[in-house]
Amino acid sequence: MTGLPKPSEHLLRELAPQVLGAIVRRYGNFAAAEDAVQEALLAAAMQWPDEGVPDSPRAWLIHVAARRMTDQLRSEISRRRRETELVRHEPPGFDLAPPPDDGELGEHDDTLLLLFMCCHPVLTPASAIALTLRAVGGLTTAEIANAYLVPEATMAQRISRAKQKIKDSGVPFAMPTEQESGERLASVLHVLYLIFNEGYASSIGEALQRSELVSEALRLTRTVHALLPGDGEASGLLALMLLTDARRSARTNADGELVPLAKQDRALWDRTLIDEGIRLISATLSRGSVGPYQLQAAIAAVHDEALRAEDTDWPQILALYGLLERMTDNPMVTLNRAVAVAMVHGPKAGIELLDTLRDDPRLADHYRLAAVRAHMHEMAGDATAAVTDYLMAARRTTSIPERDYLAAQAAKLAEIFDINRRE
Repeated sequence: MTGLPKPSEHLLRELAPQVLGAIVRRYGNFAAAEDAVQEALLAAAMQWPDEGVPDSPRAWLIHVAARRMTDQLRSEISRRRRETELVRHEPPGFDLAPPPDDGELGEHDDTLLLLFMCCHPVLTPASAIALTLRAVGGLTTAEIANAYLVPEATMAQRISRAKQKIKDSGVPFAMPTEQESGERLASVLHVLYLIFNEGYASSIGEALQRSELVSEALRLTRTVHALLPGDGEASGLLALMLLTDARRSARTNADGELVPLAKQDRALWDRTLIDEGIRLISATLSRGSVGPYQLQAAIAAVHDEALRAEDTDWPQILALYGLLERMTDNPMVTLNRAVAVAMVHGPKAGIELLDTLRDDPRLADHYRLAAVRAHMHEMAGDATAAVTDYLMAARRTTSIPERDYLAAQAAKLAEIFDINRRE
């Protein structure tokens, strides 16, 4: 899609999951539908720059993808006919009706339908989430692998196996029932959480943030919340996204360099999003049943309510992380709790907690562990150890803005250390 003007490129990214959802809903074959949609997107990337974007780009893409799908199915039928010499036999499940017209398609958005369908009952939660990130979020295999802390080849195999497992199961790839939707909701929310995180802090490449992923995650989460207004975790996730995204404008300086939370200009934070997020999480917590997304939103609210970094209520954040850690088996939660421990009880206590993560294979080689340890060594006045860990973190991250920030911190401390040593 590199030949398209930027608006059209973004439009294709936005429409891709909607088109895929419509094609899967009509034909039921996910793998074949995905191939057909990719061909439609390629056709748009080649034709729209010269011919212009059609009046109804979504309908155009669906029509082209449906044509491709019909051609594929007819080709498959012909092949089977030749093999079996049964001229009138058509394999069951092949719909060779002509491509749907605009009236049949309607104007509804199939993205949410696709989101729930990807959480297929034959898949493990991890495989369902990975497949949905590809189909709905549009993330690359490398980005998904970074989110899961696994090698890219491992994630590619997981996604491929998920598609094959759906095909082999014989279970219809269709919209789940009301009961099934409730059972799949946890996976759906986790997908949206990962899409938002990848957009807010891109794990790979030159961009610190990917606003299109943040916007899509927020849009889909608002839709889920509107459908399930009484679900505490759906409300908590939406509040968490709002309270986190409110800081977006302050996360980089005029040169595009990363600005850590403690040094951000809080006047740049979006108070409208903060107020909406606080109202939402306050109403949700009052219902009594609390889940991980609600606790994370509560932590984000404490940060956002502080007008200055030094006003942050770190004891409250530490208590909330303690509750969250008891609910989840996630080393990132312990990592974040270590920061709160350092702010309340001093860097030495924080480093001691970090040391318990050294043998956790999910985090032992992750750049964030080294980066947090470097920050705590800097807080403790151990410049040599801080420089070592900042450089280690810079080598491990695949995000260029984060790499540059970590390397700059190491260089600054190294310069100060050299000056002090010469004195």
